[in-house]
Amino acid sequence: MSERGRGLRHVEHAMGTVFSFDIRDTPTAAIESALRDAVAWLHHVDRVFSTFRPDSVISRLARGETGCDDCSSEVREVLDLCTHAGRATGGWFSHKPDGTLDPSGLVKGWAVERAWQILRQAGAHNICVNGGGDLQLSGESAPGVPWSIGIAHPQRPGELCTIVTGHDLAIATSGTAERGTHILDPYTGAPADGPASITVVGHRLTMTDAYATAAFAMGGRVRNWLEHLDGYEGFAVLRDGRSWRTRGFPSTESRRAG
Repeated sequence: MSERGRGLRHVEHAMGTVFSFDIRDTPTAAIESALRDAVAWLHHVDRVFSTFRPDSVISRLARGETGCDDCSSEVREVLDLCTHAGRATGGWFSHKPDGTLDPSGLVKGWAVERAWQILRQAGAHNICVNGGGDLQLSGESAPGVPWSIGIAHPQRPGELCTIVTGHDLAIATSGTAERGTHILDPYTGAPADGPASITVVGHRLTMTDAYATAAFAMGGRVRNWLEHLDGYEGFAVLRDGRSWRTRGFPSTESRRAG
């Protein structure tokens, strides 16, 4: 995991995607131990919350084999956060989009944010945790240099549609380019007719990730919603190739990848 003099970097496959850790602090025994704990945490989340594992708590809960009162505090926390996200988005976020319990639209962001917190508590300050393209960032990429994160263009392979820059940010992108149609309209149960992609930027990834899912489901309503959502900004690439961004979106001009 360790690259002495260059911080710590690690890649882990978990929860059906790829997670990467980029820690720019000087490695210490505490930070190295925390990185191992953060990796173990991701696998624990997968065992508890995966809808693809029939033995997971969430799968058993969905089948009615156990009840919320019998679940751990972390399961109840996630379900409470899902309920909050549903209310905050006017129902456009749902952990039961087709009538089946599925908190996946919030769990990954929640897991990444908690992994980042594990590292912070161990003394790391300059951190980027990336879970399948959704990121929690803090500090700097180098002394005096903010993080600079390229957002892949959903329609032009090898090209970036924008660059997000900042020090303490959460970034989540929803769309169909990577996983195809997977977000449902919670009001109809049909595939959501959203833009090609939408990126939401906030400060903590749990709600940023949930809001990105809801924003995609909203379709044409989303720009006005994001413009009035305190503490969050958005950038969208439309299906015709045009794009828009909210007034405070922390980015630079788009450029080609590489």
